[in-house]
Amino acid sequence: MIEPHAPAPSGTTPPWAGPARLPVRPGTGRFLVLAGVFVCAACGLVYELELVALASYLIGDSVTQASVVLSVMVFAMGIGSLAAKRLRRLAAAGFGAIEALLALVGGCSAMALYAAFAWTGDWGGIWAGGSRTLLVAFSLTIGLLIGAEVPLLMELIQRIRRQDAGGAVADLFAADYVGALVGGLAFPFLLLPLLGQLTGALITGAVNAVVGGALVLGLFRRDLSCRARWLLLLANVAVLGVLATAAVHVDDFERAARQEVYGRDVRVALHTHVQEIVLTGGTEGRPLDLFLDGRLRASGRDEHRYHEALVHPAMNGPHARVLILGGGDGLAAREVLRHPGVRRVDVVELDAGLVELACSDPALSALNGHAYGDARVHVVTADAFGWLRGAPRAAYDVVISDLPDPGITDSTKLYSQEFYGLARGVLTPAGRLAVHAGPVATRPRAFWTVDTTLRAAGLHTSPYAVTGHTNDFTAGPDRPAGRTRAPHDWGFVLAGREVRPGLRVDAGVVRARTLTGEELREGARVVEGTRVRGLEASTLVHPRY
Repeated sequence: MIEPHAPAPSGTTPPWAGPARLPVRPGTGRFLVLAGVFVCAACGLVYELELVALASYLIGDSVTQASVVLSVMVFAMGIGSLAAKRLRRLAAAGFGAIEALLALVGGCSAMALYAAFAWTGDWGGIWAGGSRTLLVAFSLTIGLLIGAEVPLLMELIQRIRRQDAGGAVADLFAADYVGALVGGLAFPFLLLPLLGQLTGALITGAVNAVVGGALVLGLFRRDLSCRARWLLLLANVAVLGVLATAAVHVDDFERAARQEVYGRDVRVALHTHVQEIVLTGGTEGRPLDLFLDGRLRASGRDEHRYHEALVHPAMNGPHARVLILGGGDGLAAREVLRHPGVRRVDVVELDAGLVELACSDPALSALNGHAYGDARVHVVTADAFGWLRGAPRAAYDVVISDLPDPGITDSTKLYSQEFYGLARGVLTPAGRLAVHAGPVATRPRAFWTVDTTLRAAGLHTSPYAVTGHTNDFTAGPDRPAGRTRAPHDWGFVLAGREVRPGLRVDAGVVRARTLTGEELREGARVVEGTRVRGLEASTLVHPRY
């Protein structure tokens, strides 16, 4: 007789791996296990995508965040699979406990990351030095738990009906991969737009807990002692209680966290299909700040300095037809319309919600001079790159590229040689292209890569920069919210299709003489002293920012 916990002789099945006592037929039981694998796999992938999306939003550089999350998680899955071998004797109880813990950790992960970001402030603490400790901790923990599922599920499915290992693995992985597909598609097309990141993660955790608990307590309850059943039931009820409580208070939490990040005077906060838009101030004498995905895009304190420096040098020369790429806030269009002789302004903006807000919000529309009420301004909702591919040739005298910082991964294609080649194609022979190229003092390599890329596209460049005059200089656009140490300059490159354009402004157009040609030329001399040589152009297949 073999003792209950003694090693089984070779070729025999240990007692704990014997046939499961199911309340249903084996075929039905097998189907239910594979359905549970499908749902758990979908939940697991949603957790991964939630971490990647939130980390990209909070920290930036989506490629780095995706690499960190996925590599750490896959590594942890391997460790979790090895560790779970010790739980095979208690496969049902172990799987139930793992799913309850995974539901709690995965469901609360997005809220915990957002809370840490909001209340650490100044991008210090856990975010300093690129350590991303909390992100790695959640990736590691979730990966360990997901990896531990596989050996236990293999054990459970084999106990229902013993079959060759290859066939069992094929069935298990088929359900797992199809579930991952559904989770991967549900996240961007269902959970994120309808529920948002925080609520979406909490709902996913609740589904995970219900399915994992129901599978074990309903199908394998005879494998558990009475005490184990009660403990597992109470654990799942507690997890669901925590997730439900968090879901009820998620709006209050998000409001408090948003105020911690943006300040106490958040006036508008909305999610479009493209990004999160936040407006602060704009009333009772407080300057208006516009944040897109947590990054300052325009501040009423000094945005005129940025937009004047971006637009007015490019307007020297023919400027009857002007194209603005980005600039949905209407502030670049405001500066363009100051020039006499402008007959048409086309604004190509990806986010229709931002344009609508720029038209309807009293403070923002006042700041942009009600530019969208001018009959000469025409808005196209489209991706700038795709729109340029079908744009008419030599149709514009001036192109203004008012796009996010080149250091943001999602924007790198808009600073590529291919993109500038398309922009050059829509310029008239005497046309000019003005590009926002990020701060020079703190990121000279990225700035000069923009210049190199423009020249590689056949354009003739005049790089320059402007700095702030006051201590209130906020150094937008693209300064992360809450960050106190910010660059104190804006870098630009003015490019001509046929000749190198000069740096001049029409003093009669620039309001209150806040920007002069001499200042631009001095900015060009300062910038030249930071030149980084030997750089290569950035392309779609080899981005260099």
